Amino acid sequence: MITSLTIKTDHGKLKATLSNPSNSTAALLLAHGAGADHKHGHMQSLATAFGQSGIATLRFNFPFKEQGRNRVDSKQVSIDCICSATEMLRSKTDKPVYVGGHSFGGRMVTHAVAEKLLPCDGAILCSFPLHPAGKPGIERAAHFGDIDRPVLFLSGTRDALAEVDLLESQVANLENATLHWLDTADHSFKILKRSRKSQVDVYTEAAQAAATFIARHC
Repeated sequence: MITSLTIKTDHGKLKATLSNPSNSTAALLLAHGAGADHKHGHMQSLATAFGQSGIATLRFNFPFKEQGRNRVDSKQVSIDCICSATEMLRSKTDKPVYVGGHSFGGRMVTHAVAEKLLPCDGAILCSFPLHPAGKPGIERAAHFGDIDRPVLFLSGTRDALAEVDLLESQVANLENATLHWLDTADHSFKILKRSRKSQVDVYTEAAQAAATFIARHC
């Protein structure tokens, strides 16, 4: 079942979409990235694949997209909205609740979890943007040590915002984290069909990895 919702926050009303299959065993907050809103094709593909693996999702717009702005919201505004959206999700399900998102959205979620502002069973991060493209670094992982929930990183081997060795080194420092590499996928999960070894659709692979992760921690 797909339902359109409105989330009331201190920063305005935010459009949202709840995808809740009848066989769901968990629910996931799915925050969008900096470049597109919650109805972008990539976000819809993620929600569809997660749903097929028994994971309900709640997608929502951050205020900057709701208001038609290009510049992302501040960390505090983003965290506030993530908390409001998670509260909405909790009111719609009695299943374990995970939080996450794509790129910027997932990054903001990690700050909310690290600051203990977001009660959840774990985090699922699609294409965590460890550093800007062409500027390798680990500064964006400085708060990882404060995360006390299980975390799954779903990252493409061609992601220009997360060099393989750097992301592996930071995930290795987390006590309860899993890193699943999506072969030949880039930051938007676009793959190289000729050289990709797996025949499984990349979104299906990501969702199946998430379902396995959730089953292990529930």
